[in-house]
Amino acid sequence: MTIYDISKKAGVSIATVSRVLNGSDKVRPATRKKVMDIIEKYDYTPNAFARGMGLHSLKTVGILCADSSDLFLAKAVYYLQQELQANDYESILCCTGFNLDIKKNYLDLILSKKVDGIILVGSNFIGTTEEENQYIKDVSTQIPIMLLNAAFDYPNVYSTLCDDYTAMAEVTSSMIEAGITDILYLYNSNSYSGAKKLGGFEAAMQEHHIADYGKRIYFYDGDPQRVKDISRFMEPIYEKTPFHGVITADDALAIGAIKSAQQRGIRIPEELSVIGYNNSMLTCCCTPELTSVDNRLETQTHQLVQTLLGVLSGEEMPKQSVFSGKLIKRGFSRTLFK
Repeated sequence: MTIYDISKKAGVSIATVSRVLNGSDKVRPATRKKVMDIIEKYDYTPNAFARGMGLHSLKTVGILCADSSDLFLAKAVYYLQQELQANDYESILCCTGFNLDIKKNYLDLILSKKVDGIILVGSNFIGTTEEENQYIKDVSTQIPIMLLNAAFDYPNVYSTLCDDYTAMAEVTSSMIEAGITDILYLYNSNSYSGAKKLGGFEAAMQEHHIADYGKRIYFYDGDPQRVKDISRFMEPIYEKTPFHGVITADDALAIGAIKSAQQRGIRIPEELSVIGYNNSMLTCCCTPELTSVDNRLETQTHQLVQTLLGVLSGEEMPKQSVFSGKLIKRGFSRTLFK
């Protein structure tokens, strides 16, 4: 018997059950009695989730991150820990890698530490099949699960993310409407977020009736932090695929494309326009600086923590918080935005 089971049998939300467990006065007497009757009938003992609702809470949150060397994920962890500390919560961080079984093991480990909630940082925690996501469902019956940069519709799972699909579609349309239709799209992840970005790019190309755009879509499966490797990856592409615009799913990929173009003597932005994604510190590491989509990571992390705090207080909180990306215009595409 879990708090999720109680909410189903009582016909109320998990938040309502948590308010009953927490002794809140915001529950009608009849509803309180219904919930308590079920708790007594099934001899339910408040578990880790109840601790998260304020019953013997340790004020500690577990954070799982697939790859702490990734600039986006590392920055997200930093912002999350700052937000949690500002609200008197400590955190336990585990770097899981990308193997599903290892992620499951780390999730069980974090759960054993009696944390009040768990934050999954990055869209790689969401799989494409029900089986791949079962471990999240199982844990969510015990404590709240917070997703950053991904969406998953399930009770007691709360998602905070950027609308990557729309942001990428708008950026692509801007480049097309500026007269550049032979656009190279470079990406390095098939995660939830990666798929949304690719979908947005393809939708914009189709909307503008750009033929054969698929031949200019390339997947880079190397280390995105190794800019020289990205540059070398670009070399054969120049030989077989003409293009005058580059849009990438990550700033590191854009920097690699820029380095490769400069080595060939291609003038940027006069002969080639480049747009990255994530608005990371890398945007200022080239001359001129890189135009990039800001996915508002700091805003996302603030909202995620506020949602978690609300859930732990027994409040009804939005299951999904979605933010619009913002294009930060800099030198490598300035001719597009006069």
